Amino acid sequence: MHPIIFKIGWLQIHSYGLFLALAFLVGIYTAIKRAKKFRVQPDIIMDFSVVIIISSIIGSRFLYVIFHIEEFRGNYLDIINPFQSSGEFGIAGLTMLGGVIFALFSTIFYARIKNLSFLKTADILSPSIALGVGITRIGCFLNGCCYGVECNLPWGMVFSPESPAGYHFYDIAIHPTQLYSSLGGFIIFFILIYISKYKIFNGIIFYSFLILYSIDRFIIDFFRYYEKEMILFTIGEVNFSVNQGICILLFLIGVTLITINYFRNKTSSQKA
Repeated sequence: MHPIIFKIGWLQIHSYGLFLALAFLVGIYTAIKRAKKFRVQPDIIMDFSVVIIISSIIGSRFLYVIFHIEEFRGNYLDIINPFQSSGEFGIAGLTMLGGVIFALFSTIFYARIKNLSFLKTADILSPSIALGVGITRIGCFLNGCCYGVECNLPWGMVFSPESPAGYHFYDIAIHPTQLYSSLGGFIIFFILIYISKYKIFNGIIFYSFLILYSIDRFIIDFFRYYEKEMILFTIGEVNFSVNQGICILLFLIGVTLITINYFRNKTSSQKA
């Protein structure tokens, strides 16, 4: 794997950070192009993008920390300080679903204080978020994090011992769950773009994203490795993660809202 893309003196460009930055840039560019079709000012999308970037990083970090608090015992400043007590630079340890949830609440709050339509803006931004997932997970793959459990299938991969995946599963083929997630993100992106052509009501693209992403993540998590702290409950020999619990909640919210709005829109059309 390639956790460090290149190094110049003390400066190291990490693959995860690079692809995360690329995901934000491509996502913002895509959202701005879509904003014109929805007749929304690009400046509004830029403002929302800043809110999403900041809140997603905070949320991702927070969810990781609360389930890995033992890692920071005695060095709690490492939670927010990029200059780690180990001498390394950067903040390692993010849980993407935490970022999705906190970014969701942050954008709702921001839309309210700015008196803007959250659903209309969310419809514009949702494909960009899916695209961002697809790009970011490539960085996870190169970094060797967010890895899967043992795999006996032809596409099982052995990661470098220097990576988190290779360290935990030394010389053992595992599921490349990062690539599963990346592929899922790209597929969701194209589905949402297709749905955009037949937009029935404000929010349908956003609700569809919640449903599709929660299904994708729920399935992939059966093949992903988690520490015991992240296991929500077990049925037989099957573990269900905290993230899967969140996915169930997001799925139910998405299905409920899209159903309510569909019949509400149908009723309105009949009365007209």
